[in-house]
Amino acid sequence: MIPQEKLNALVDKFEKIETAMSSTTNAEDIVRLSKEHGELKDVVEKARELSSIRKQMVDLKELCDGDDKDMAEMADEELRTLKEKAPALEHELQLMLLPKDKADDSSVILEVRAGTGGDEAAIFAGDLFRMYQRYAQIKGWKVDVLSASEAEMGGYKEIQADISGDGVFARMKFEAGVHRVQRVPETETQGRIHTSAATVAVLPEPEEVDIEINENDLRIDVFRASGPGGQSVNTTDSAVRITHQPSGIVVSQQDEKSQHKNKAKAMKVLRARLYDAERAHAEAERAAARKGMVGSGDRSERIRTYNFPQSRVTDHRINLTLYKLNEIIAGDGLDELVDALISQDRADRLAAMQDDE
Repeated sequence: MIPQEKLNALVDKFEKIETAMSSTTNAEDIVRLSKEHGELKDVVEKARELSSIRKQMVDLKELCDGDDKDMAEMADEELRTLKEKAPALEHELQLMLLPKDKADDSSVILEVRAGTGGDEAAIFAGDLFRMYQRYAQIKGWKVDVLSASEAEMGGYKEIQADISGDGVFARMKFEAGVHRVQRVPETETQGRIHTSAATVAVLPEPEEVDIEINENDLRIDVFRASGPGGQSVNTTDSAVRITHQPSGIVVSQQDEKSQHKNKAKAMKVLRARLYDAERAHAEAERAAARKGMVGSGDRSERIRTYNFPQSRVTDHRINLTLYKLNEIIAGDGLDELVDALISQDRADRLAAMQDDE
């Protein structure tokens, strides 16, 4: 049961923010207060509703104990209704009060790589990337391809993209892992089903203040960009390879003709990978408390299977199967999977928090 003092404190904080918003003219303060106001608004509405129900229950209990039998019966009936409503409302509020991942509002670097399965794996990697591209379009996010290595039979050996917008990481983070496909390839003459895989990485983009990179820790090499088969596709040393020597992380970019642009893209990816490594280390320290949670982000874990003959998509982390493969792979039906994963993650974190208490 959420203490009433905590509900009162939430409402009090919200009202102080509203007062501050109406009295300040400082632009930075207005932006900060508006963000805090937006984050608390729904929570406070729910807290006020729960507080109101609790007060009504106290008043009704007094009427139930009164001398007026007719009034007591009416009060008793209404009290039972509120007692049934209160637990669900309290549970909903508990979920809303869970600590928020500070990276949830971040844009992301999306990396899709072909895994086992040869040409079919590359084709599947292309299908996955287009699914996310369409999903981003539906959400109003912007997709900027950073680098792409196309496969001869179609799809991608590897593709990186910057997906920017509000709350991208909050919805995309559950896509990290190994995605498996089962279908009959177009090149298969005997109709046999093949199993292939692709790996998805979702890296939150840090703010400048989130991670600092010492220039002295970097080794920057420039070279000529190369295409399929290794042939040179540029007459100048425009491609850039950056090695972060303390971590050993290496990032290369060669898609732009400008060395400056390739370096900027490489630095963006490097920052995201270093930030992801820091987050992974922090998560490892809390591994015992978070064991089994769907948001682990382990990219070696098989998270989902797309079975084309049965038009079936199964997410193995939450044992959810949907017979909507065409809708999901087109991006339009992905929200149903994401919503289910978010709900399960919240439930897991709530259970872990209650265990700690």
